[in-house]
Amino acid sequence: ISPHPSSVISSAEYGWACQQQPGADRVNAHVRFPLMRVFIASFVFAFALPVCAQATDPVTSQQDNMPSETPVAATSELTLDRLFASPSLSGPSPTGVKYAPDAKRVTFLKSRPGDSSRYDLWQFLVETGEQSMLVDSTLLEPEEVELSEEEKALRERKRIAGRKGIVSYDWADPTSLLVPIGGDLFLVEVPAAASGGTKKPKVTQLTDTDAFEYDARMSPRGTYVSFVRDGAVFAHDLRNGEERQLTPDAEPDKAIAYGVAEFVAQEEMDRYTGYWWSGDERYVAYTRVNESTVDIIERFDIQADKTTVIDQRYPRAGRPNAIVDLFVRDMETGDVTRIDWRMEDFGEATDQYLTRVNWVGEKLTYQFMGRDQSVKRWRAAAAGNWNAPVDLPVERSNTWVNLSNDVVPVNDEILYTSESVNGHRHIMSVSPDTDGGKVITAGDWSVAAIEGVDRTRNIVFFSGFMDTPLERHLYAQRIVPASYDACPECRNYVPGDGPAPIRLTEAGKSWSVSLAPDGTGFVGTSSSPTVPPQTGLYRINIGEAEPLYQRTGDEADGEPLPALEASAERVTWIEENRLDESHPYFEYLQDHTVPEYGTLEASDGQTLHYSIQTPPDFDPANTYPVIIEVYGGPHVQRVTRDWERMSDQFLTRQGYIVFRLDNRGSYNRGNRFEAPIHRKMGSVEVEDQLKGVEWLKSQPFVDADRIAIQGWSYGGYMALMTILQAPEGTFAAAASGAPVTDWALYDTFYTERYMGTPQDNPEGYETSSVFHHLEKLEGELPPLLLMHGMADDNVTFDNSTRLMAALQERSIPFELMTYPGQRHGIRGEALAKHLMKTRLAFLNRNLKQ
Repeated sequence: ISPHPSSVISSAEYGWACQQQPGADRVNAHVRFPLMRVFIASFVFAFALPVCAQATDPVTSQQDNMPSETPVAATSELTLDRLFASPSLSGPSPTGVKYAPDAKRVTFLKSRPGDSSRYDLWQFLVETGEQSMLVDSTLLEPEEVELSEEEKALRERKRIAGRKGIVSYDWADPTSLLVPIGGDLFLVEVPAAASGGTKKPKVTQLTDTDAFEYDARMSPRGTYVSFVRDGAVFAHDLRNGEERQLTPDAEPDKAIAYGVAEFVAQEEMDRYTGYWWSGDERYVAYTRVNESTVDIIERFDIQADKTTVIDQRYPRAGRPNAIVDLFVRDMETGDVTRIDWRMEDFGEATDQYLTRVNWVGEKLTYQFMGRDQSVKRWRAAAAGNWNAPVDLPVERSNTWVNLSNDVVPVNDEILYTSESVNGHRHIMSVSPDTDGGKVITAGDWSVAAIEGVDRTRNIVFFSGFMDTPLERHLYAQRIVPASYDACPECRNYVPGDGPAPIRLTEAGKSWSVSLAPDGTGFVGTSSSPTVPPQTGLYRINIGEAEPLYQRTGDEADGEPLPALEASAERVTWIEENRLDESHPYFEYLQDHTVPEYGTLEASDGQTLHYSIQTPPDFDPANTYPVIIEVYGGPHVQRVTRDWERMSDQFLTRQGYIVFRLDNRGSYNRGNRFEAPIHRKMGSVEVEDQLKGVEWLKSQPFVDADRIAIQGWSYGGYMALMTILQAPEGTFAAAASGAPVTDWALYDTFYTERYMGTPQDNPEGYETSSVFHHLEKLEGELPPLLLMHGMADDNVTFDNSTRLMAALQERSIPFELMTYPGQRHGIRGEALAKHLMKTRLAFLNRNLKQ
């Protein structure tokens, strides 16, 4: 349900149309399908060439993804066994990419070819281009260790619960790094990059206790290794090997812990820690979390061979939250100060959320909001006056305020992102000594995140969706307010919006980047539905363009400011993931299917993007069954141009059309697109999905009697709500996984952000409940498959058991598959295969017979 469930977010989308021309995505799919057959026929020979490559593209390619003489791949059947086996069909894809402090090497985590769930730490030497394994996970953890409940929960919240080996690491200095694994901490000293960096590293075990150390990191200057143990924060001094406890002991009998993030902070706020070092290591800020106010929900953890009743502190909508206090410890004197951050007008302590804590130079900044989340406050405080803070910009909304992780100090100002100007997330700047702010970017598009800054040349680099909401790109822009105009000849007529950002990454793909510390380059991972994830090292080239002119009222009397010219070029591949004969997907390449894009219009006139993917032997003269893959919830976007999930390839080869649509309420389209779900979830999302069904049924190649819908988490909720609100006979089948069935059963922060509380919005909770629509049901439901992990600590299992009972009371048959020991995601190769096999058998019975 929460913003980033990896099991449901990964998209399988690509489109033909180059984005240089407005409206390119608006061509109806049935018009373009004949072109697809021509494309597929020649696909093997041009598989990895950029679809929209042009000489003026910002990224200069140095080599193609395919060899000059491309062999034709043999056609092999993509089986269920191969779909989930190792190595991954998508090929190797680095994760956890970081620059070493001296930027002379790039490190990343990479899974093993024979075990895609186990990760080792690898390095890429920038000067030589040499790549090698830096830390073998099995050397630090010869035998797999049972994780603590805290670590399991943290990994589940981060959506990395299925990973083994090294899942995180932290650089201390250019030749040493921290590797937590197996509940202990290891300091790994590696040869200098200049020496080739390939000699065997030296490993020092820092902790060896029965307790499980987690949330470990290096202090900013590399003096300490800090971590949480048994609900308290500790620091290991690397200078003398001494260990210091920085917080009081936890009090489990009172549900009190220190330096941790409470459940809703981890699950819904994207805040996974409860302690923060100042840049000079003089201070540590930390939380005190009192969960005694939170209801205990008895949750059954049903394993294959045992059942455990877990008393989980779970704050359901309308019920009390944890009480979170904030303290600052002076590492030199040991003095501890409590920060009085709460506000009386936000209500009781259990109704206030500490959402963000950041150090900006010597100042501690913290953001917080009240229960309705319509106002976010931000303050900065300094040593000696911790409780005499300066108020920074307040963000308000008629609906809710989205959180951001962007707090970037630049000289005497802070760059941050906000939706306060026009409802789209944009970059602003503010002095930590004032609540006034300046707009840096603007427009009817959204910034994704601030990626870094070049402080020497006063440039901010950010990722966003300026070109199209379907592609995430890296952009560069001068850090100047929008009172500058790039059109001097127009300056006496209309106010300018400031300098336009410059796209640095290649169009036709989606990108994720890690910027070099000095802003001169980046590691970029890109993909499209014709190119699997590729990771390269890129150089950023900066030049000067025509000057900008500052406005003052109607007069252009400001000093000219140099504008910006910028581009990027690939220096070398870190992981080319070349689709040649050695690639794990090569033998299946000839039947590769590619989605197409189109748009529909919502009832309020807004644009809805969809993707549609047809079988490899598609013939528009025939009709095909359709699977609608739905998520539909806020803070998630499903229709994007990137390398699709291999399950889509499997389903299309089984003769299905796969369809996705991003309904209103989805992410990265601004407040106007998100806001229609406010206080009435399960309404406009269903309306928009049914608009997609209506379009599908109008296509001559779609069998209108064989349309199914399936989804997980919010998608499971949407599958249920859509079949319950659709006219009888709309769907031939529905598969719902881990659904919320009544929002009163879900957590406070997520649910109340969109719905308010059950007390102040009883009608909204009633109509957004699956049970409300089930009670109104007059016709027959289509065949229904319910699925749920029996140890789910996010969407608890009683969401499904209550639905089972309600269906049984109404004599409505359904099929059920439960997974012992599994939480919100179904993890592991064997279980993933079983889940797909179960869904496919269900769909085949109802759509193919």
